[in-house]
Order: sequence, then C-alpha cells, then structure tokens
Amino acid sequence: MIYVNKDNVFHLQTEKTSYIFRALPSGQLEAMYYGKKIRNSADFSFMFDKHECGYSNATPRSQEDTSLSLDHIALEYSSYGKGDYRQSSMRLLSADDNFTTDFLYKSHNVSKVKPVLHGLPSSYGDSETLTVVLEDKVLGAELHLFYTVFEECNVITRSVRLYNKSNKNIKIRSLMSMQLDLQRGDYTVLTFDGAWIRERYKHEHKLTSGTFSIESTTGTSSNRHNPFFAVKSGVCTEQSGECYGFNLVYSGNHIAQTEISSHGLLRIQNGINPFEFEWLLAPDRSFDTPESVLTFSNEGLNGMSRNMHAFVKEHIVRGYWKNKERPILVNNWEATYFNFNEKKILDIAKATKEIGGEMFVLDDGWFGKRNNDKSSLGDWYINKKKLPSGIDGLSKKINEMGLKFGLWVEPEMVSPDSDLYRAHPDWAIKTDVYEPSQGRNQLVLDLTNPEVVEYIINTMTDVFRYGNIEYIKWDNNRQMTDVFSHRKGARSGEFFHRYILGLYEVWGALTERFPEILFEACSSGGNRFDLGTFCYMPQCWTSDDTDALERIYIQSGTSYGYPQSVMTMHVACSPSFACLRQSSIEHRFNVAAFGLLGYELDVTNLSRFDKAAVKKQIEYYKAHRYLLQFGEFDRIGDFFTDNIAKWQITSPDKKESILGYFINRVTPNWGNDVIRFTGLDEEKDYELSARTQLFSVRNLGEIINTPLPKKIDIEESKLYNFLVETVKLRTEKEEYTVGGDALMNAGLKPHQPFVLSGYKLGVSRLLMDTDSRMYYLKEKEQTAEK
Repeated sequence: MIYVNKDNVFHLQTEKTSYIFRALPSGQLEAMYYGKKIRNSADFSFMFDKHECGYSNATPRSQEDTSLSLDHIALEYSSYGKGDYRQSSMRLLSADDNFTTDFLYKSHNVSKVKPVLHGLPSSYGDSETLTVVLEDKVLGAELHLFYTVFEECNVITRSVRLYNKSNKNIKIRSLMSMQLDLQRGDYTVLTFDGAWIRERYKHEHKLTSGTFSIESTTGTSSNRHNPFFAVKSGVCTEQSGECYGFNLVYSGNHIAQTEISSHGLLRIQNGINPFEFEWLLAPDRSFDTPESVLTFSNEGLNGMSRNMHAFVKEHIVRGYWKNKERPILVNNWEATYFNFNEKKILDIAKATKEIGGEMFVLDDGWFGKRNNDKSSLGDWYINKKKLPSGIDGLSKKINEMGLKFGLWVEPEMVSPDSDLYRAHPDWAIKTDVYEPSQGRNQLVLDLTNPEVVEYIINTMTDVFRYGNIEYIKWDNNRQMTDVFSHRKGARSGEFFHRYILGLYEVWGALTERFPEILFEACSSGGNRFDLGTFCYMPQCWTSDDTDALERIYIQSGTSYGYPQSVMTMHVACSPSFACLRQSSIEHRFNVAAFGLLGYELDVTNLSRFDKAAVKKQIEYYKAHRYLLQFGEFDRIGDFFTDNIAKWQITSPDKKESILGYFINRVTPNWGNDVIRFTGLDEEKDYELSARTQLFSVRNLGEIINTPLPKKIDIEESKLYNFLVETVKLRTEKEEYTVGGDALMNAGLKPHQPFVLSGYKLGVSRLLMDTDSRMYYLKEKEQTAEK
C-alpha cells in the first residue's frame, strides 16, 4: 500500500514494514523511517527533522533557508555540490565540465504498472509503484526514483532513471540504484565473501565512523563479494532482533557501501560499480540503473531471509520451471573430465537409471577437438570421434533408458586455438598493445559487439536443437582482463555495463526460444550467483567445492539472501577433490538434500554399500522433494561459529518439516544433546522420525574385532572386505508423536552417542566428525471420534 499524505509525505507499507519519506519545502527528499510497520497518520510532522537554528560550521544549501544543512539530515538520494559531504549517490559531469548538481522535487505518481527497465531484468508480479520525479533545471535533466512495493513478502525495490532533457551530452560517472539513510544506531554489516571453492562465507563488520564497501571489478557479480548484504541493528540473532537486507538485480560489476557520518547517521548505497565506468548520455536519452532490493525484519536474520526467499521465488524466478520440482541428475564431469567416449557415457547413464536418477548431463568435452581445456571453445560442432551417434543419437539412447538429457556449454568464451578465433580474432576481449592474459587457456568474447551477440544466439539455437535437450548448464569459467573493445565507436567507460546488457540480450532471446529447457547458470561455481541471473535461469551451481563440510558453510552463507530452490547441490566423491577431506556418503547426501539434488561422481564405480545407500537416498528425496526444494528455510545456530548447527525446512501450512542436524567435531562423553526445532505450529501434534542411514563397518576400524572370537586383519582380509560390503549397520531409530510447542521449547533429546563404554545396535548414535542426521516431521492425522 502506498499513501501520499499532506506535506508530500510518502508512506510505503507492506504487511510488516513501513518506509516513510517526504519532499522538503526546499525540494530535497528527507528520509524519515524504515522499520516495523506503523499505522498511517494524517500528520507525520513529529518525525520531521528539526533544524530551526542551523549549525554554524555547516554550509546551507541556499540563503533562503540558512538553517537547512544537507550534511546533517537523512536524505533519500544525494548529490555533490550543495553541502552534503557524505558519499553521493550520483556523479554527473555536464558539457561545460561542471560536476555540481541540484535535483529538486517536481512531481510524483502512483501506479499498478511497474516500469520496465531498458535492457535490464527486474522483478515482476502484483505490486504498486511510486515514481518521484526530481529535476535539475540548470543541468537540464530529470531523475525518476522508482519505489515498488511487494506487500506480501515485505520487500521494496528501488531503481533510478536519469533523463537528459537538454541539448548537450551528460557524462554519468556514478549513479547508484538506491540510497538509504538511517538514524544514529549500533550497526553491523554482514557480507558474504570468498573466492573460488570458498564462496559466500559470512563476515561481520562493526560500523564506526567512516566508510566501508564491498565491490566487484571482475566483470561478473563475482565470488569475491556477493551483491547481497545485510545490516544488523543492535543485538540481532537468527531468531530475534532488527535487521535490513539488500540485494541488486545485476550480474556485473557492483558496489555496496556504507558510511557513518560525523553526526552518526548511517548511509547505505548499492548499484553499478563506478570503477572504470563513464556513460555518455546523449540528449533525449535515458539511463536506467539495476533494481535494488530492500527488506526489513524485526524477527531476526531468519525473518529477513524469509522475506528475501519469498521475493526470489515469487518475483524473480519465472517461466516454466517456477515452483516446479527439479529432476535429480547425474553429471559426468568429476567422473570423466575430458576423458570419455560414447560407451562410457552410456554406462554412466545406465547406472544413473539403476540408482533412481532422472537426468543425465553431459559436461565439457563433447565438441570440436576438446580433449583438454586448451582448445575448441567457440567451435560448437560435435566431436564424432567421441560421440559417433552425435548429440541426437546419444540423447535418444538416454531417453530410451527413461532419463532426461542435459548438456554443458560455455558460449561467452573462445579458445585462441579454435576456428572461431582464427576467423574473428577481433571478437575477443583484448587490447592491441598487450599480450592478452588467458584464464583457463581461454579469452572472453566481446558481448558489447552486436555481431558477437547475434552469433552466440544463433549458434546456441543450433546447439540446443542438436537433440532432445531438456537442460543446459551455462558456464563462464574466467573473469575479464585486458578490457577493450574493437567495436567501432566503442567507449571504454561503457564496456563493463554494455557487456552485461549484451549478455541479458542473449539470455532473453534463448530462454524465449526454449522456454521449457531447464537452464542452470554456472561460473566456476559462484561467480554469477545473483538476482540478474535468476531472472533468466531458475538455478545456479552453488560452488565447485562439493566437500560436505565446506558446502555447509557455503550453503549457509548463501541462504541469507537466496532460497534453496535456486541452489544446486551435488553428492561427489570422497575424499573431496577440493580439499582431500573424507566424509561418508550419507553425510554428503544430508548436506546436498537441502536444495536441488544431484550426483557428480562415477556412479558406475560405486561400491555395493554406497550404491545401496544412494538408492535409499534418492527414494527419500523423491518422497520429500517439494518440501526440500520449496519449503520455508530456517537456520538454527551459527554454522560459522558453532560446532553443532541445524537447517530446517517447513511447509507454509506447517504440516511438514525436515531438520538437518550437522556436527563438525565429536566431543567424547559430551553428555545430553537437545535439538530444538523452529517454525512449527504450537497447536499441532507431529509424528517425528529420523531418516535411517547406513553406517559402514569400515568406520569402526579395529573396534570390529572387539566382539569377535578371532581377530580379522582389516588391511588385507577377504573376510573383512566381504563384511564391509555386505554388513550394513543402520543408524538409531527415533520415532515419537510430540507437540510442536514441545519440540520448539523443550526440544528432542536423541539417543546417546557412541562412547568407549559400549554400543547398542539400532539405538546408539554412531556419530563421527563431520556427520549429520535428518529428522522428518508430519502432522499427526486426527482420527474421527466414535
């Protein structure tokens, strides 16, 4: 709901939040309040900034009101040159080299029609939009500030459109998507940072006087600093307290920055990174910023995440696969890398069907002369030596097994050793004066060039019609260097943003042509895990790191801003390729099950034990798939500090829930454990059951000899190897009928963990380091009274 009150006070209201600002008599916009929902009022003057006498050392904007210092007041959108010395939200340069601007209120409009951002993806769905128009008469320009209210998920989006109404060029050096000024408080910023195979770790930064920022300069949203960030106010935990969440619907260079001013006000901004950015805005043209996403929660960090998750699921992800269950796939990459032929692929597909998989995905190496990563990107013709039946024949054979077929591509890249590069060397991003730096032996194609955009669209259209392809993994395995375009008339300051506009044009065309293909984004794991991507592709490969313990950190960090329905999570081999850490097949599944499940290992080489476990895992996942993929996600505890923490997914009607219990290191003789649930209905009774897991005798080592009359050689004994493969210990049985209030307050006390003094079959908890359990709750059916 959007209210426009007297004195041009604007009140944006969601189900649980209020956002209030006004147009000052002088024309600036004063930020008044963003927080827990309050009732609308005919008179908000009690919230106006009071500045009757001014400040002796301040510079007033105008002699007409010498008491108004823009440096002392909370503003909606700021510029430099009129006394506000904090970080400005825009830096513009006029044709006469003037960088002072003074945008003042002109008009406003409320509409049920959401503005379309030119060339950019944005949110959609039931909403209401306030447009506030500011004007700088000297510059001859207008700013349109868009505020779109999504009531049910407590989200407000913001973006900015700059119109050049003059007859001269304007240079844009910076134009933020959003500015939020908050009153004095105790603030901590949460950012989600990392690197390849270590993405989106949570970091906390206590804000004090001065500036703080995170940014990307790689040409992608990057694995270094995700565009999502949060701000906690005072004491805020997962379950209680006040916090704000922010994101950006953009896949390129971005920045998020904060500043605590000398007067204690907090300024928060995000948008396109000004790094090497300069856009020439011609007369009668406009420029749109990416959409910024804001939410507030007084229900802790989980409340903030629930808002963001609902927004992404309902207003970002779109098309055929929105809210549609995703198939369980097997990908051959970690099983074969480039070393495969058609027989090996068919063997993997057959094994995929045997364990209950639903889709086989052929990864890198199927095209050109691609036997390693040193050639052939750009040459998207089938390697008939590897695949004599082609993609069409191979996909038919796999379909006949009862499986869907998917394919890997990396269309934005080109290998110097490729027919495409030899024909069009000027299509690659590189300068004329430096030897280009290669990443993974490849260069990036110049998507600022319309010829390249058209080539990719047409080539991928042909590729996607090679066979019955129902899934595409779109990869992007390097970041930009040597940034320069050979396109005629190119301006280097516009390169990074024009590249993203070209990418969105490609994605828009292909997803429109192939609406039922399930597209999965990938960029060496986490380089493009952003809302811009999810407007075209409903899921993303979360990280190249498939180690279960690392994935707990990565998936936990990711969950603060993104729902599990966009995260792909695969069970891979042990020890992990990423860090050589060993973990059980059951633990790897428990971690991967809290999202979009797949397997990325050689399923033809599974032991009898692991194969039996995987079959049971897939059966369990299928039985609870919709809940695990689309239920409401909560974190219990802090995975980055606690030894034991939990994930819980609950259905919106609270009739079902699954809790994942994860332990890092086992402490001998630790005493009683209590597992408290969250998000349940206090009035409902639930039937609780622990997922039965298989436990390998191999984990017992020499302990296996304790009850035996004769010792077994655990290194070389055939009897021992036989026992390992055939004897399948089962984890403890936990079955209760219990009230939701009891589970959330008193909690479940599970069975005693294994200790030196003994073990009771089917009762004792066999827990090791980096281990886990899953508990399923279902509302007890009410029996009719006789």
